[in-house]
Amino acid sequence: MIEIANLTFAYEKQAVLRDVSLKVASGEMLGIIGPNSSGKSTLLRLVAGILRPRAGEVAIDGCDMSKLSRREAARLVSFVPQETPSSFPFSVFEIALMGRSPHLGVLAFEREEDMNIAREALEATDSFHLRDRFLDELSGGERQLVIVARALAQAAPVMLLDEPTTFLDVRHQVQILEIIARLNREQGRTVVVVSHDLNLASLYCDRLVLLGEGKVVADGTPQDVLSSEILQETYAVKMTVTTGQAGRPFVIPERKTV
Repeated sequence: MIEIANLTFAYEKQAVLRDVSLKVASGEMLGIIGPNSSGKSTLLRLVAGILRPRAGEVAIDGCDMSKLSRREAARLVSFVPQETPSSFPFSVFEIALMGRSPHLGVLAFEREEDMNIAREALEATDSFHLRDRFLDELSGGERQLVIVARALAQAAPVMLLDEPTTFLDVRHQVQILEIIARLNREQGRTVVVVSHDLNLASLYCDRLVLLGEGKVVADGTPQDVLSSEILQETYAVKMTVTTGQAGRPFVIPERKTV
């Protein structure tokens, strides 16, 4: 579904990604982890077609993303950013309906089919009861559910989520990830999620890619990637890795002695 080949990107003279290559299979739920400034969010934006690479290629379902228009790219990929401004003067239902815009012609109005898809997306994210409220009236967790619903309404085969649980309490973190995992499992959506939480990434993703200094450090199952040696080298912090829920690795950073 996603093929990334020799991808390189820099902001002005600051290199962010260096010769990154990886593939994501259709229906896979992949977690991208790594320290700050390792290139996680940049990689996601390149896959979404929001940024253009300096070198290399991103292809989704055989389509070169650098050659597609924003509308064409949005039919292949939906993108959930870290934060969404809460001051949008739109209702929750209108925001979900925005996900249908890539499928509409210029100046075209939403059809009954689009209305139904938006409603189903809100129902799938347990946020249909919020449909008449405005975004600035919602909690952080509720807002994130609505943005996920908007992405779901796009009906794109690939969903990209950039730290979707940032700033959320534990209950809302689990709620968001349970919904994403359910969409992946039941609808076959290909999901790529960036996360700073190693334990949540371990629990919900069957495959992890660890980035460090703009390169792929490790790629494999949570058991393969989340080893004390690899994590200490990448994060420069000692970490103890034990076995947690469902046999997945559970990471505990070691406190430095003062």
